[in-house]
Amino acid sequence: MIRPWEQPAPDGPAAALAAALAALVPTIETARLRLRAPRLADFDTWAEIECSERATFIGGPMTRDDGWRDFTQATATWLLRGHGLWSVESRDGADLLGFVLIGFEPGDQEPELGYLFTAAAEGRGLAVEAAGAARDHAFRGLGLQSLVSYVDRGNDRSARLAERLGARRDRSAETAVGPDCRVYRHPGPEARA
Repeated sequence: MIRPWEQPAPDGPAAALAAALAALVPTIETARLRLRAPRLADFDTWAEIECSERATFIGGPMTRDDGWRDFTQATATWLLRGHGLWSVESRDGADLLGFVLIGFEPGDQEPELGYLFTAAAEGRGLAVEAAGAARDHAFRGLGLQSLVSYVDRGNDRSARLAERLGARRDRSAETAVGPDCRVYRHPGPEARA
């Protein structure tokens, strides 16, 4: 049985439609990074993260089938909400480093800034750079009024990243999501000025 991620990329009119839809996803460039629309080929990196122990704090490790569902759901959010998953690559396009998203998953009370990076991308400030660019786009480009990061208890690395972005715990918001989750509220641009 051929899995969905093993199917060849579309060609002809389907490929043209996929390219046109991907072109609608805003590309954001930072000093070192490019945030761009996800591609089918990006799934291998997504699965590398979600099917490993690195995904313990997001319900993993997942199977590749579950990872595929998660990847396509995060990508589809662009069509449903006007925001979603970006693939994060180096500016020269040589390395796919991870993913950031402005998402709205089941159980989320408000839009979420999420981030998943490969082990090779850690320790260089790349996640902060990419997540900061996505956060700024959420407020300035999309006009969102609120943005949070949901961080599982024990995921101290993710909590530190949220804090480096200027987010602070919102204990009142935590009551709506349960005792195993910390909610970090990101300040809008006026609060960071």
